Amino acid sequence: MGMWELVVVFIVGLIVLGPERLPVAIRTVSRWIKSIKTMANHISAEVSEELRVHELHQNLKKAEQQNMEDLPSELQDSVKELEKAAQSVTRSYDKQKQQSSNKDE
Repeated sequence: MGMWELVVVFIVGLIVLGPERLPVAIRTVSRWIKSIKTMANHISAEVSEELRVHELHQNLKKAEQQNMEDLPSELQDSVKELEKAAQSVTRSYDKQKQQSSNKDE
């Protein structure tokens, strides 16, 4: 929006809402805009993560088709990243399992 468009919106808002309710309306609209931006950023991050996981999955399929031998560096990096992720999940699961067994004692 240009400067003049904002001025027109402000004047119309001032006429329609009056000087008492205009600041409240502006705050409300700004909160809506902020929450929409936050939601859009969150969705964008989730989509990016899903695309990365999909790419890793495709690379893993390619690696399996080549029997994990003589892999290009891109596929080797994907396999290593997946191995690290699997190890971190396993460690997290083991910690939770130990904590639950300690609580039972």
